Amino acid sequence: MSTITTKDGTEIYYKDWGPKEAQPIVFHHGWPLSSDDWDGQMLYFLGKGFRVVAHDRRGHGRSAQVSEGHDMDHYAADAAAVFDHLDLRNAVHIGHSTGGGQAARYVARHGKGRVAKLVLIGAVPPVMVKTPANPGGLPVEVFDGLRASLAANRAQFYLDFAGGPFYGFNRPGVTPIPGVIQNWWRQAMIGGAKAQYDGIKAFSETDFTDDLKAIDVPTLVMHGDDDQIVPIADSALLSAKILKHATLKVYEKFPHGMCTTHADAVNPDLLAFIRS
Repeated sequence: MSTITTKDGTEIYYKDWGPKEAQPIVFHHGWPLSSDDWDGQMLYFLGKGFRVVAHDRRGHGRSAQVSEGHDMDHYAADAAAVFDHLDLRNAVHIGHSTGGGQAARYVARHGKGRVAKLVLIGAVPPVMVKTPANPGGLPVEVFDGLRASLAANRAQFYLDFAGGPFYGFNRPGVTPIPGVIQNWWRQAMIGGAKAQYDGIKAFSETDFTDDLKAIDVPTLVMHGDDDQIVPIADSALLSAKILKHATLKVYEKFPHGMCTTHADAVNPDLLAFIRS
């Protein structure tokens, strides 16, 4: 396996496919998954001649199940360690959900001179949890419920999560896709329970406002208006206003997991933005 070891001794697994001289497209996965969640996009862009790179966040997928460092600062620093090792330049960074927060923090704090463009898909910035400064956010009790469900029966919780709101399979007239549900569950169960438990705080309580303000590359913000996991009103619509060079694209009735369920729409739009 391809891995690097970070400064704090954590082994991070990564994939690096395609011509080394081609423009790199880098993918940041969501909670509680792995780089495998990007298979549909990585194969698509590989076929278009790009170099495609993705890594498993610490504690997730095939990366080390360490006890500490499950916060956005470590996530972004781990990503930087991988991309520095590969010497990626002129890269397009694409982040989904929690990976959108990770990508934003990486670009803002580590990506100077290395990043061409950024894409945030169903992403958690600017901040998910409800606070006096963020009255439109979700109550902390929502995230407490996720933690309680994970601790009580992680395997069943993840099966229900993938089989319901994540892909919109709980909506009338939407037919669940067993393989998609099983693949989500497979990715999630490979990762460590503690990393995923701690990761709920990281994705829900981290404030990315300053990161968004610092980003000066063209950024595409993509979001489904039926996203039941990261509600659009308190995420994409706000992020697009904060970013200096944002393009907002809203997808009618698309779910949170739209990169999988609607790849036929998402992938060409990504390609058009990258080539623009």
